[in-house]
Amino acid sequence: MKYLKFLLVGIFFGIVLVKSEAVSWYRIFEMFKFQSFHMYGIIGSAVTTGIVLMLLTKKLHFKNIEGHLMTVPKKENGLTRYLLGGSIFGLGWALSGACPGPMYILVGTGAFTVLIVILAALLGTYVYGVLKDKLPH
Repeated sequence: MKYLKFLLVGIFFGIVLVKSEAVSWYRIFEMFKFQSFHMYGIIGSAVTTGIVLMLLTKKLHFKNIEGHLMTVPKKENGLTRYLLGGSIFGLGWALSGACPGPMYILVGTGAFTVLIVILAALLGTYVYGVLKDKLPH
């Protein structure tokens, strides 16, 4: 019962993503071929909302549920790791047609072939966990 609110928010978010076609393989394909603004508009709106909320969080000194001041940790190790990680993420997104969150939403819509993509994502996460101490961070 304690986590029911998170389940309800997740279901609502899933419905919004399905109705906005943000989980549509065809929309994602259009985006990577630069044929449509639809996905760029959704992503741009999300980035803009995130920036505004982070600025408000800093200005109004919001606290988390534990009562600690919310802060954004400083990023280190330069731009290279983000370019490499983003490229790997984008390649996986382009090949599978789904990023991590919507993969589960697609299963909920009945696209059970996405279970293969979820298993591949879990395997990739496991491999990263095994190799992370040997990777440059």
